[in-house]
Amino acid sequence: MKLVSFEIDGVESFGAVTEGGIIDLKRLCDGRYADLRAVLAADALAGLPPLLEGRPADYPLEHVTLLPVIPNPGKIWCCGLNYYEHVEECGAKPANAPLFFLRTASSQVAHDAPVMRPHESEQFDFEGEMAVVIGKPGRRIAAADAHRHVAGYACYNDVSVRDWQLRTSQWDVGKNFWCTGSFGPWLVTASEIPFGSDLALVTRLNGAEVQRSSTRMMIHDIAAQIAHLSTVAPLEAGDVIVTGTPGGIGAMRKPPLWIKDGDTVEVEIERVGVLRNTVAAG
Repeated sequence: MKLVSFEIDGVESFGAVTEGGIIDLKRLCDGRYADLRAVLAADALAGLPPLLEGRPADYPLEHVTLLPVIPNPGKIWCCGLNYYEHVEECGAKPANAPLFFLRTASSQVAHDAPVMRPHESEQFDFEGEMAVVIGKPGRRIAAADAHRHVAGYACYNDVSVRDWQLRTSQWDVGKNFWCTGSFGPWLVTASEIPFGSDLALVTRLNGAEVQRSSTRMMIHDIAAQIAHLSTVAPLEAGDVIVTGTPGGIGAMRKPPLWIKDGDTVEVEIERVGVLRNTVAAG
């Protein structure tokens, strides 16, 4: 399944993407679940496919406003310096343990919404990544059991305000400007993609390819990330793990390649989809 969070006529809902459009699952479930996070928390994901059989779409996809896949995650953990080519371009060394920082929900926008470049900075940079959404909660999850806890996958653009990020050794400020990162367009459920699959990841700026890699190039794979983070705190349904960006970021180019107002950035992940955002002044 492909699942989305969306808004129509001022009302937030969630649904399944089909060839004909979106089936409104909140309405179909008679309001039992407030949102997609509530579906995951109730362990109700497996019960959704039978509801879709033979049912026409309620809305064309273009008639709704998409929201970030999980609009209200409890935690958004982002893994830094987690692709070999990105570590190399930054002049760093692979870390023995994953390096994480946190994002806030208010720093995110959805597919087709503009990411907002703050007027305090011109150093606005793209980072195409894969996001993992947690379905089954757990604490101290063994890497061998990590696959049992994944609800699905989405695209992510961890857009960064580089000068603010690098003013100190703590990156969080440059990663949390309002409406900068993007998360979408939908969640492809784990049943559609075998855990540990090698998936191509491509980022394009105004149609030109600027990043290309595959998820097998992660230094710390998804299982290792889940094991690490669940040791720190329980992972809960709807938590998001953003798994790292490959090489090719704008800051490391000569000259630097910053994204500007009016630009379009796309992040495409094999078997997941394409996340697209324009850039606007914020």
